[in-house]
Amino acid sequence: MYELSYNDKILTVDTDDSLFSPNAADKGTMFMLEHVTFEKDDILLDLGCGTGVVSLCAAAAGVKPCNITLTDVDSKAVSCSQKNMENNGFDGADYVCDFALRGVTTTGFTKILSNPPYHTDFAVAKEFISKGFNRLCIGGKMYMVTKRKEWYKNRIAAIFGGVRIYENEDGYYVFEAEKRSTSFAEKKKTANKHSCK
Repeated sequence: MYELSYNDKILTVDTDDSLFSPNAADKGTMFMLEHVTFEKDDILLDLGCGTGVVSLCAAAAGVKPCNITLTDVDSKAVSCSQKNMENNGFDGADYVCDFALRGVTTTGFTKILSNPPYHTDFAVAKEFISKGFNRLCIGGKMYMVTKRKEWYKNRIAAIFGGVRIYENEDGYYVFEAEKRSTSFAEKKKTANKHSCK
């Protein structure tokens, strides 16, 4: 267990050695959170929630727990994140144990935040990005943090039509992209290419 300070609140985070970043809040996740402004009425997806640090910080910033969905493929992570949310007084969130967004029924998210498993192949991240785009409302934003730049930059831009990138001295990249259309940017380009003039 460790403590985390966010938005002038002290949060307690229970962990397990088998889960990601068991001894302290991950530096990449905290760097991502520096670039997110939470709104009280946000509808938030914590994608690959781990111990629930993103959701804890969002709730500490005023996001209603009933508007937060936490999902992870690891049942131990989901259980741990639920315990952490409730132990910090944030009751009412939705918890889903499944791969990517497959078990998530909510749509119209205003923000999706993820620290994907970027040391593996890109199949997981590819699904996170494309399925995440589909679940965002127009004007909704996706945030991702990784230590790999080019593939993520190209893939997110191809889906969203653009991406803003932040970099820090520890080698982390935060990607911020806004949904401005109901269809992927790359599909629109293909459609325009074949349209008659």
